[in-house]
Amino acid sequence: MRIDYGKQKIFSKDISLTKKALKKPFLTQGKNVNLFEKKIQSFLKVKHSIVCNSGTSAIHLALSAIELKKNDIVLMPAINFIAAYNMSLSLGARVYLVDVNPITGQMMPENLLKVIKENRLKKIKVIITMYLGGAPENILSFYMIKKKFKCFLIEDSCHAFGSSYKINKKIYNIGSCTHSDISTFSFHPLKTITTGEGGAVTTNNSKIASKILLLRSHGLFRKNIKKYWDYQAKSIGFNYRLSDINCALGVSQMGSIQKIIKKRNKVVKLYKKKLLKLKKFISLPLYSKNIYSCCHLMLVSINFDKLKSNKEFFFDYMNKELIFPQQHYIPLFKVCKKKIDKKKFVNTLEFFKKSVSLPIFFSITTKQIDRVVNSIEKFIKINLRKNEKLF
Repeated sequence: MRIDYGKQKIFSKDISLTKKALKKPFLTQGKNVNLFEKKIQSFLKVKHSIVCNSGTSAIHLALSAIELKKNDIVLMPAINFIAAYNMSLSLGARVYLVDVNPITGQMMPENLLKVIKENRLKKIKVIITMYLGGAPENILSFYMIKKKFKCFLIEDSCHAFGSSYKINKKIYNIGSCTHSDISTFSFHPLKTITTGEGGAVTTNNSKIASKILLLRSHGLFRKNIKKYWDYQAKSIGFNYRLSDINCALGVSQMGSIQKIIKKRNKVVKLYKKKLLKLKKFISLPLYSKNIYSCCHLMLVSINFDKLKSNKEFFFDYMNKELIFPQQHYIPLFKVCKKKIDKKKFVNTLEFFKKSVSLPIFFSITTKQIDRVVNSIEKFIKINLRKNEKLF
């Protein structure tokens, strides 16, 4: 039986609540939308939560709400899904990619400052951070940089719904926007909770929230209009609404979020214990003790050079064993075929060369984890034997 790198967990109550939504008179723009948004607000302790139809839509809404325009400067990590990069370019921005930590794959404050200095950037519009795998690193440092350059800070928190961090003994949720202007989330099936497809934007800024609400639904304005059929267009907008059916699933999943995160943390702990025997060839990210991750990914760094092998052979071997790990992510400059100075992205290329996401999901069993680890061990032994024969 195959083991995929991730899969959603749908509980019986999720099915029941979604069925109920299908029987309601409004399948879109109904009560479940508002209820889901309130659940998110309460959970994250944030003033405003606006749900939308994908994580990409959430990023687009956030960038549009801060009025990102042609030639505005955007900084983001070189390792990320293509969504934030695409949305920035679609609005005409100039995007500067920043080198990442070679093990965690996350943008580092010192590298961000280096890019700003080397390119003599003064008027920065927005910095976009991304918590790869769910671990929110360097939050306070990025917040201080944002304040220094008087720009916006958007957290691409697609991997981090349910993650938190501690500063001076106080715990903050990712999405509370205490140290950022906006957070964006994805509720894709493989994320902490799912709505099928879906996303959300959170902020404490009422003006930004109002803009996002307007942009989410064609820019149409209906308040203070006496006729129920009348409306006005206040701005150009999009149809980024999330249906009541999706929101019903989201409301139900919110009731299981702590259980889901607890299980994912347990799985990561088990992997770490079982991978100890392979520590000569496998490194695990070391995160700050002041963070709590929702454990979206089980990231490992495999020293393929030491094994005189490469990632392609590893994936082929694991697939033959019916195990399907994943790559998070291919560097943005490689995906977009952008010419770069490789010397400025040494860590990013190192991360890409070694990083692998192992299977992690709510229903994964100890037996399946053993299968994954044993298959990695076999791959290592096969390569070591090959190397012995060469010498």
